[in-house]
Parts: sequence; C-alpha cells; structure tokens
Amino acid sequence: MQKPLLAAVLIASAFSLDAHAADLLQVYQQALANDATYASARASLAAGQERITQGRALLLPTVSASGSKTNSDGEFTPWNVGQLGTVPGGGLGIINGSSSESKTHGYTISLSQPLFRWANWQTYQQSKLAQAAAEATFAQAQQDLITRVAQAYFDVLAAQDTLETIRAQKTATTEQLASAKRNFEVGTQTITDTHEAQAAYDLVVAQEFAAANDLENKRTALQNIIGTAPGTLSPLKPGVALTPPQPASIDPWVSAAETQNYGVVGAQLNYESAKREISKQRAGHMPTLDLVANKTRSTLDGQSSQSGTTTGKAIGVQWSIPIFNGFAVTSRVRETIALEDKARNDLEQTKRNAAQIARQAFLGVNSGLAQVKALEAAEVSSTSALDSNKLGYQVGVRINIDVLNAQRQLYSTRSNLSRARYDTIVNGLRLKSAAGTLKETDLAAVNELLQK
Repeated sequence: MQKPLLAAVLIASAFSLDAHAADLLQVYQQALANDATYASARASLAAGQERITQGRALLLPTVSASGSKTNSDGEFTPWNVGQLGTVPGGGLGIINGSSSESKTHGYTISLSQPLFRWANWQTYQQSKLAQAAAEATFAQAQQDLITRVAQAYFDVLAAQDTLETIRAQKTATTEQLASAKRNFEVGTQTITDTHEAQAAYDLVVAQEFAAANDLENKRTALQNIIGTAPGTLSPLKPGVALTPPQPASIDPWVSAAETQNYGVVGAQLNYESAKREISKQRAGHMPTLDLVANKTRSTLDGQSSQSGTTTGKAIGVQWSIPIFNGFAVTSRVRETIALEDKARNDLEQTKRNAAQIARQAFLGVNSGLAQVKALEAAEVSSTSALDSNKLGYQVGVRINIDVLNAQRQLYSTRSNLSRARYDTIVNGLRLKSAAGTLKETDLAAVNELLQK
C-alpha cells in the first residue's frame, strides 16, 4: 500500500511543478491583490483617513433648518346655549355655539459657530494623530506582507530541496541495497550488510513521505497568502553569494528600530493622543462659548384678527459654565491619566520588542552567513568523503554502513546549506523591517538572486 500512495503523492507534486515558474516579485504582486490580511489593513487605512474630517467638523459651524405646518379646528360652546340672550350684533336671540379654523406654517434656520470649546480642539488634534497612526499601521502591514511572502516562498523552496535531496538519497540507497544483495549472493559480504542497506532504504522511504507532505503544507501556506495554488517557483542561483548587512554594526540597526519602526511610531502617536485626552477631559471644567444666529418666519391663516406673518432674526453669543456634575469630570481625568501611563509603558515595551527583533535578525544574518560558508566547505568535504568510502567499499577496505553514513552526511549537509541560505535572506528582510526601512526595492534585490 505504501508504494502506490507514494507514487501518487510524487506524481501530484511533479504535476503541480510543471507550470511556468514564478519569481518572488510575481508572487508578491499576487499577494498584494489577494492577501486578506493586507486587504483588511488597507480598509482600516481608508477608515482612518476619515478621522481628520470628522475632527475638523467639530470646529466648523453647524446650520440646521426646521419647519412645521399645522391645521387646527376649534368650537366654542357657551353654558347658556339655546337660551334667549344677547347675540353678536347687540340684539336678542337664541344663543348658539361658534367654531373656528386656522392654519399655521413656518420655519426656522439656525447657525451655531463654536468660539471656545477646548474639548473640540483636542478632539481635532487627536484626529490628526489617529490618522497618522492608521498610516503607520498600514505601513507596518506592507512590511509584514513582504516578510510573510518571502518566508512562505523560501519555505516552499526549502521543502522542495529537502524532497529532492531525499529522492537522491533514496536512489543512492537503492543502488547500495542492490549491491549488497549481489555481494551477499556471491558470498563476498554478509547478510548484515544487506540488512543495513534495507534499513537505510526503509528509513529514506518514510522520510520521503514526510517530505512530500511537508511540501504540500508549505505550498498551502503560500496559497493562503496569494489566494491561488502556487506553480513552479524560481530557485536560487547555484552558489549565490549573500552580502552582510550594511552598516555592519548592530548599534545603528537597534537605534533605528527604537525610533523608525512603524510599530514604535504607532505607539508614540497613541501616547501623544493619550496625553491630549487628559486635556480633553479637563475641558469639562471649562466654559464654552458659541456664536448663534437664527431666522424665523411663521404665518397664521384663520378667522382671527391675529392672522398674518411674523418674522424674526437674532444673533449673539451663548456661553455655559459648568458648576457641578457629580465629580464625573474629575473621575474621567483620573482615568485618562492612568491610560496615559499605560500608553507610555506600551510605547517603552514596543521599543524594546523592536530592538530585540532587530538584534535577533542582525545576529541571524551574520550567523547565517557563517553557517553558509561552513556548510559550503562541509559539502565539499562530504562529497570527497562519500567518493572515498565508495572506492574503499569497492576494494574491500570499507563496509556498506560506511557508505550509507557518508551518503546521509552529504545529503543532510546539502539540505542544511539550502535552509541556511533561505534563513539568511529572510533575516535580512526582517532586519530592515525592524528598522522601518524595508521597501519593495529590497524584495527586488532578493529577486535578482533567483534563476530566471
């Protein structure tokens, strides 16, 4: 059951890799169009860009109009209705009731212009900070997308390299198993050599299953970002040379992370907004002053002598002084002071996190460069060791397990070398992201390291 299943997995993997190869920039363009996390950040930016307009509205005049139209009917019935008495006109007659009908319609136009409202001014200043914070958050989302795409892209390449390495190891182990069986049949080797070769073959088959499954998982992770199943990806050029970070000292990177990192910028803006919130709440103790103006017109149509049109205009200032509100303002001020302290500590923690990420990425790049150099030398040595063990096995001075161990060492070195290259590249992008300088041009530079 294992061999048919393995064949199906490998055929599906090979079929998916037959498409036209896409490079890192092409995958990034797909992510820009389809990544849900980035789309969410873009929508948040669009919402945040409306904050200044809303804050400014509190400083501008407001104009409103209202009107009404009323029809009324009334009837007057005196207590002595139906009796003899004085009627309108001065004579005597039977007293009857009376009725009336009137129509009233009119409108009012009002204008109010704040002259002094400290809370509104602070809200306007906060709206500018909020919009800037939304832009910083979006900029961070752009950098995160670059690093996520690069990480997912090179994870797929690493999984492909691992699978190809295991396949090559399987081929070599198969040949070694066949050689061990032949030598046992002619009596030049013991059954132990055959068992060792069989065990190595069974192990590499199990590793091939795991590697094929890991490749599909990595491809699925990339698909989650770009929205479609990825085709063939362009690999790194053979023997590509990686460059160390510039500047070569860690201190400038940490300093940049503490001041330019977009997470730090956003936290700094939130802290400034929290400070203004204190002043905004203290405005609850301050008077307010508004310029007010209105125009009214009212028309009465009816049987009364009061029928006619009334118009009026008024302009002036309106002020209000708060005297006592149950200590609500004082409580809100204490609350905002505590929140300002929280924002200050959040800013400090964000700076420390950014500095830590910068240090880790910087050390990761330099450590990765050293590992790549060491593994490149180890690959040469492992290749020579395998050739020597094969020759020794043929002349009888080496046994089968020596060749198998040399094969495992070579293929493990190759897999580690490719992984070290990918990690070094991604750490370089993360270092620039931590410093707040990562741009699409940096991704284009990495793209130049790929085979076209």
